[in-house]
Amino acid sequence: MNASRRMASQFPVHPGGQRGVALAVVLILLVVITLLALAAMRGTLLQERMSANLIDRNLGFQSAEAALREGEAQAATNPATDPDFPASGCGSDDWQGYCGKPVATNADDDDRWGDDNWEANSREATANPVGAGSKPRYMVELLQEKVPPTGSCTTSGDVSADSECTGTETIYRITARSAAEGRADVTLQSTYAVP
Repeated sequence: MNASRRMASQFPVHPGGQRGVALAVVLILLVVITLLALAAMRGTLLQERMSANLIDRNLGFQSAEAALREGEAQAATNPATDPDFPASGCGSDDWQGYCGKPVATNADDDDRWGDDNWEANSREATANPVGAGSKPRYMVELLQEKVPPTGSCTTSGDVSADSECTGTETIYRITARSAAEGRADVTLQSTYAVP
């Protein structure tokens, strides 16, 4: 019996002796774990938004690039040789998306690509291979006509060098844009020379 009394005395039960420290420690740990979980969720949501924006921008870039290639294909036909090609400003109807040489003193030419003028001055691309929300648009502008091709003439002053200057090029600037409401807005440009 001595042994059972010793056991009982080792684990005394005194209701007034317990203070509830375990409850306070568990509540503090619960708050800390909750804060860590919220921080992890916030970081994850931020990364998801960043990756979604990157995908959206890449789709917009691919759409704009497809429209740019379509505009370059149109410029390759050398449309400035057509008598109906706009001499100045931008065309309409069948010539929508084609613009004559920009004039520095003309305010409309200064803002051809602006949001207010883009729809009227550009042409909708025929295909949108990546489905970025809206069809991309492009514009073909005449920059220079009948200039010697780059690299075909020498500047040495030699009389025989003039015979190497054969043919001319017409230079176009192609601008393509992919934009949709609430999506990435991507604009690309290239300079295209047609012999």
